[in-house]
Amino acid sequence: MDEFLAKFFPSVLKKKQASNSSSVYCDYDSQTLQLFTSSLYLAALISTFFASTVTRRYGRKMTMLIGGLFFDAGVVLNGAVQDLVMLIIGRILLGCGVGFVNQAVPLFLSEIAPAHLRGGLNILFQLNVTIGILVAELVNYGALKVKPWGWRISLSLAGVPGVILTLGSFLLVETPNSLVERGYIEEAKSVLRRIRGTDNIHAEFEDLVEASNTAKQVKHPFRNLIKRRNLPQLVITCCLQFFQQFTGINAIMFYAPVIFKTLGFGNDASLYSSVITGGVNVLSTLVSVYSVDKIGRKMLLLEACVQMFISQVAIAILLAHGFKDGQTTLPTSSAIPVVVLICVFVSAFAWSWGPLGWLIASEIFPLETRSAGQSVTVCVNMVFTFVIAQAFLSMLCSFEYGIFLFFASWVVIMGLFTIFFIPETKGIPIEEMEMVWRQHWFWKKIVPDDMPGHGATNEKALELKNVKVAPGEVA
Repeated sequence: MDEFLAKFFPSVLKKKQASNSSSVYCDYDSQTLQLFTSSLYLAALISTFFASTVTRRYGRKMTMLIGGLFFDAGVVLNGAVQDLVMLIIGRILLGCGVGFVNQAVPLFLSEIAPAHLRGGLNILFQLNVTIGILVAELVNYGALKVKPWGWRISLSLAGVPGVILTLGSFLLVETPNSLVERGYIEEAKSVLRRIRGTDNIHAEFEDLVEASNTAKQVKHPFRNLIKRRNLPQLVITCCLQFFQQFTGINAIMFYAPVIFKTLGFGNDASLYSSVITGGVNVLSTLVSVYSVDKIGRKMLLLEACVQMFISQVAIAILLAHGFKDGQTTLPTSSAIPVVVLICVFVSAFAWSWGPLGWLIASEIFPLETRSAGQSVTVCVNMVFTFVIAQAFLSMLCSFEYGIFLFFASWVVIMGLFTIFFIPETKGIPIEEMEMVWRQHWFWKKIVPDDMPGHGATNEKALELKNVKVAPGEVA
């Protein structure tokens, strides 16, 4: 919004208003503007290490409550902001909220869900993220009409989900895994009966207790992460988060209005187009909720790589053709296909690398390193989210249409990594995940032969993978 740029980023507004053919890709190239965007992710990166300790010692529920309080404080500062310093401090507090919530919510969902529904329930996290993005786009579209202080509406309305998260955390039950881990055995048994809807919980509860006993022997979970038995999980988690950002999705979603404005759409049209991509994001995530426990994780990842690669190469070709001969706006013959292709790209990401990057990372670590592993997941994600957010507008200025070819090349590498190194985890109980590494062609060479198991034998877990469990029953 011009009023927002005028107050906090006047140099960007001046460059935007003086746009010419040589700067069509460079109107928003500003390190300060990029710092505003990326400061949230830097704060999330640092706060996740504190969140890991809180999650382990005080539970998933408490971590979500603290995250909600950070959101509330950040919104107050941003809603009443008077200068750039105040704006960025508010943004940093929001980042701390992101760090705490991203630490707790995927763990909470994975631990509370039965094995046969774990994928779909966990992806509800990502679904609501996409709904939040869409609502934010709609708020921005409406606030654009309120001059000159519509930007304050946009920043202040973030308080609504912040308050809901804070109050809602009081209504949640703690996960049985966390209760057992902290010694609340009877309460854990009661919660497990409640969430499973049956008294037949003995086998599952024994698995939780055994996993907890193993976890208590680990005094330094972060140090334990680099042991051989945890290397497959650590490598896959780090690569998933790296690849997730280098699809280019956050570059597109962060700066969708900027991208469409750069491509020659007006202010209204650019925000309207970003609302369209937000809607596609939501609907496509629903596809993942339905299909992840049927088709499996690996197939969704591979299909999306093909779809994202084709759409990004096509976008690059259209932009190269559309901006030739010194044109400063994209002709309609190219602009409409670009929007469609961006939607195709977003849909592929939304039913694959978006939700599955969080799902797979949250389900493959054993209990003793699960909280630490989730911290690494959030940290790596935020590192590369920060890198992309801080660098994208400058990269767009330097690479021009080649930015899409840059991300497309990473998609090829992602596909190869998925084929050779990511095993299928569909339907495998979360405390029996070690069997996956023993059977994988590569990872079985890494994990030690004496790697301990939890609860059921590997053979039993193999049988469970192919058993359909009726509601109310425990495998």
